[in-house]
Amino acid sequence: MLCHSLCESGTWFVGLIFYLLLLLSLWWQKEQLNSCSVSSHFSYKAPGSVSRFMSTAAVASQSFRTMQSLSTNEPVVSADWLHVNLQEPDLKVLDASWYMPDEQQNPVQEYQVAHVPGALLFDIDGISDQTTNLPHMLPSEEAFAAAVSALGIENKDSIVVYDGKGIFSAARVWWMFRVFGHDKIWVLDGGLPRWRALGFDVQSNSSNDAILKANAAYEAIEEVYKGHKVRKNVEEQTYQHVDARSKARFDGVAPEPRKGIRSGHITGSKCLPFPQVLDDSQMLLSADELKKKFDQEGISLDRPIMLSCGTGVTACIVVLGLHRLGKTDVPVYDGSWTEWVIVEDTPGV
Repeated sequence: MLCHSLCESGTWFVGLIFYLLLLLSLWWQKEQLNSCSVSSHFSYKAPGSVSRFMSTAAVASQSFRTMQSLSTNEPVVSADWLHVNLQEPDLKVLDASWYMPDEQQNPVQEYQVAHVPGALLFDIDGISDQTTNLPHMLPSEEAFAAAVSALGIENKDSIVVYDGKGIFSAARVWWMFRVFGHDKIWVLDGGLPRWRALGFDVQSNSSNDAILKANAAYEAIEEVYKGHKVRKNVEEQTYQHVDARSKARFDGVAPEPRKGIRSGHITGSKCLPFPQVLDDSQMLLSADELKKKFDQEGISLDRPIMLSCGTGVTACIVVLGLHRLGKTDVPVYDGSWTEWVIVEDTPGV
């Protein structure tokens, strides 16, 4: 009798354990489904907010999922690639044409005459710090986010930027986006000249609707090299300071394009004019050719490097080349030579 009672109790206990395991299994499957559902969706705040633009790793991983895979280690894309993928909904194209003051070219007028279909005009001088007399300095993070949101760019978007010269001011905009945390951006190799040389269509637009002139505010940005840090580097030589201006301006034998700014260079800097990282078609040199250029100038890729130029634009072209070589941590002195000359008691040659 006792044995029979124990057997019945044992059967009941085993059944209870089986039932609990079944409930646990069903709960685990439900949690897995909920997890998949959550990880498949991303929300964005309203247009104009900082977080709407600023990229995250989760959002970035979704970019270009319907297009050919692109690596953020490669800073440029070809005109052929852009032509194939131009209609993709998560791709934004920016015309970032800008010219030196003495070139007497108007990027707005040129945009209205011809631009890559669907491209938006990115105004380097408009999307800038409006609290300083220095040209096209970086705006605050909030102002930049508001400006690109007004352009209709979201943090899920991938961006291709070009200019009217080949590779010139587009590199500056590429750098700006990366400073603010958005690395899904590439420069169109060869720019608009390459696009047109291949016979691809261009679009004209007689209105100013696509032109954004942002009222940006100044805010210190850790990623940007400010004047006092450059002064400290003159003494300590922690960074190899590379100047992307012409050798004549660097040596002080040719005038600067801006009135009242003397030519010369910051003590201890080396000169690598930005055209040396481009070929005759204004396309970025191959990695092997770029490596030779830096070696010839005694610039080591194993040591920290910082860039400057006249006002922080063409320096970004050299940064583009360094990025192709895997050197992705290169800061740019935003005010560059123009700020350096304006500030008193700065050591220069």
